[in-house]
Amino acid sequence: MKKIITCVDGSATTQAVTDAAIWSANKLQHPLCFLHTIERQQQHGADDLSGAIGLGARSSLLNEMTELDEKRGKMALELGQQLLEDLATQAKQANVEQVETRQRHGDVVEAIIDLSDMSRLIVIGRCGENHEDNFKALGSHIETLLRQASAPVLLVPKQFSAPKSFMIAYDGRATADKALQKVIDGGLLHGIPCHLVAVKNKERDLAPKLKLATQRLQEQGFDVKAELLEGPIYDSLMAYKQANDIELMVMGAFAHSKLRQLFVGSNTLRMLETLDIPLVVLR
Repeated sequence: MKKIITCVDGSATTQAVTDAAIWSANKLQHPLCFLHTIERQQQHGADDLSGAIGLGARSSLLNEMTELDEKRGKMALELGQQLLEDLATQAKQANVEQVETRQRHGDVVEAIIDLSDMSRLIVIGRCGENHEDNFKALGSHIETLLRQASAPVLLVPKQFSAPKSFMIAYDGRATADKALQKVIDGGLLHGIPCHLVAVKNKERDLAPKLKLATQRLQEQGFDVKAELLEGPIYDSLMAYKQANDIELMVMGAFAHSKLRQLFVGSNTLRMLETLDIPLVVLR
């Protein structure tokens, strides 16, 4: 059975990510896998420093630096293992029956992609340990993950609670209909009131397509409110989200072409940078 891959690093978002993962595991009835990666911290200027000191002292200091790196690595490993054990216990206490933990050295995105064959859903914090108050500093990691991951990605802000409503940003394209089908087939959002929102664009017959999409959701038991808005895509979606107390948003991932990225990918990126609610990104 595929698993909910949950990335944890001990940052301020770790508890929210854990809460989101537990909620997802209980909704989907899939195993939960906590993943902790240890990325090597670059020691800026170390090479320059080693060349500036005397030859006799250089060897001793470099040995001390090596020992210090080893101690840091060992401590990071032990702290990560303790973190994983604590989170696994928390998940089991919340009635998640199957929980496992994994620890890896290296890049977090590479570690996630290596587990893609077993991924049902990827849960990750909007910001990580080193950039808790600056999303753009971590943006390249998130963007890379969203472009490479085959499974849906649930991006979590600093706080999480089970959503009482969710919004699908619908643009009438074939990729939007595929994303809609993934929502229907997925099960994660069943039983939660849905807002299906489109913003007028150059897509032909957007209004009738929105109507058909609404019917598809309703036929599968979703409680749907559909809206066709006018105005800039990002501004219109954010205004609707604010006015209707939306608690989770669903969007498609980036367009593949550079031209379409200007119209699709850029809006996704702006959502990533500003949303204060969980965001599910579908391929």
